[in-house]
Amino acid sequence: MKKIFMSILLGFMAAAPCMAVQTFEKDIIKTAKGDLEITFIGHGTLMFKFDNKIIHVDPWTKLADYSLLPKADIILVTHEHRDHLDLKALEILQTRDTETIVTQNCYDQVKNGIIMKNGDIKQVKGLNIEAVAAYNIVHMRSKGNPFHPKGDGNGYIITFGDKKIYIAGDTENIPEMKQLKDIHAAFLPMNLPYTMTPEMTADAALSFSPEILYPYHFGETDLSIIANLLKDNKNIDLRLRNMK
Repeated sequence: MKKIFMSILLGFMAAAPCMAVQTFEKDIIKTAKGDLEITFIGHGTLMFKFDNKIIHVDPWTKLADYSLLPKADIILVTHEHRDHLDLKALEILQTRDTETIVTQNCYDQVKNGIIMKNGDIKQVKGLNIEAVAAYNIVHMRSKGNPFHPKGDGNGYIITFGDKKIYIAGDTENIPEMKQLKDIHAAFLPMNLPYTMTPEMTADAALSFSPEILYPYHFGETDLSIIANLLKDNKNIDLRLRNMK
């Protein structure tokens, strides 16, 4: 009996790290067509559940065991970098009915991908999805090339009922953000040297005033900086979740 107990205990201890990885924060946003459930997987990786549909954004196997998560009705890939385009994650999540939205640079690598370019709008499984610009102006690779060149990547605006959710992708506070309207919740990246400083993120948010701001893809960035920058703004609900 003692040996059996120890075997069970050791098995539980071995499984515990995996179980912990699969514990994610969630939020619920009320819409005119039912609840939108947001799962914060980490980094630039999200999962949405709405109207019996599952939408995965930039799924990454480093952060989750996707065999334990729901299959995708829709997958959105913002750009080709490996922390956003993970072919293994796509293979696990895709079914015959999955619609996978990709950029031109991702298309050759993704089976059955649907290309969306900046400015494109598509109806996908009953959801309105708009691809918007995502790029660097200031932060460069060596030889002055942007980490994320203009036109290579997408942000996405998804309309869930009466709520528009903006997932910015890897971007800086670009001029195009000033044209965004009626955004209910925005996911804005905040890590260097790839996307934005807290000051740039605050500037981006103030340029289009989402009702809710979720900083994401923030790595080791000090979150108290963005909190302090927006502390006097009563129009933006800053929500800090585990999205390193």
